[in-house]
Amino acid sequence: MLSTVNSFDFIDATDKYLWGYMYGLSREYIIDYLESKNVPISGAKIIEIGCAEGGNLCAMAERGAAELVGTDINEPRLVHAKQIAEKLGLDITYSTHDVIYDEPLPEWIGHFDIAMLRDVIEHLDDAEIALRNIRRILKPGGVLYVTFPPYYSAFGGHQQTLVNWSSKVPFMHLLPKPIFEKMIASGRPADQVEVRRLRDIRMTTNKLRKAAAAAGYSIADEKLYLIRPVYKMKFGMNPIGANFLKPLPGLRDIVALEAGYILKNRE
Repeated sequence: MLSTVNSFDFIDATDKYLWGYMYGLSREYIIDYLESKNVPISGAKIIEIGCAEGGNLCAMAERGAAELVGTDINEPRLVHAKQIAEKLGLDITYSTHDVIYDEPLPEWIGHFDIAMLRDVIEHLDDAEIALRNIRRILKPGGVLYVTFPPYYSAFGGHQQTLVNWSSKVPFMHLLPKPIFEKMIASGRPADQVEVRRLRDIRMTTNKLRKAAAAAGYSIADEKLYLIRPVYKMKFGMNPIGANFLKPLPGLRDIVALEAGYILKNRE
């Protein structure tokens, strides 16, 4: 499937790269991880919030998911996702939808076995509202898979998106605001706006745990990483776990580059 997508001429090299690493991550890690925790993909009804070009969902279609829905607030990325799925002959539905501010579609209520928020929750202004809205569309006992880089970790500020000299500086987002502003000034304007938002939100493992409990979930599994699984796709680096940090709330948000959770709908 990857070679087929790379042959498409209606998307550029950047979109192929973004689709490809998400497809690879899902095939090589996410699917196996979920199934190892008794969350089967085959036959499941799955929705991904913040699906971008749809690489995750295409991999799950290969694994035999019964129904696949992807949502995003970025319409151009959804256009590409739809085009890719159509060319691959995959039955995936894509919809422009804001998980905080838009009502779920009536047919989504209580419908899905699995929801996914991969590297999305740290961008949301109100995590608890988002988690409550997602819980409404899960079946009783359904699960939500969440990952994010804790804000206080080396690249938790998403400075790598700036594509300037400061994008490779770890922990630069924790510097005093005047220095931070100077360091992001040469980045792309839209990315400057987003890294400022992330500085206001500052998602942490404690914030996620509290929001999940308040929204009606139990934590079925938590997994921390020193080297993120996605780095295998991006840089050829093998994942390194960091579950030894779980009982160390201050340290885990600084040292772990990824926090991942399987949250179970308590209903």
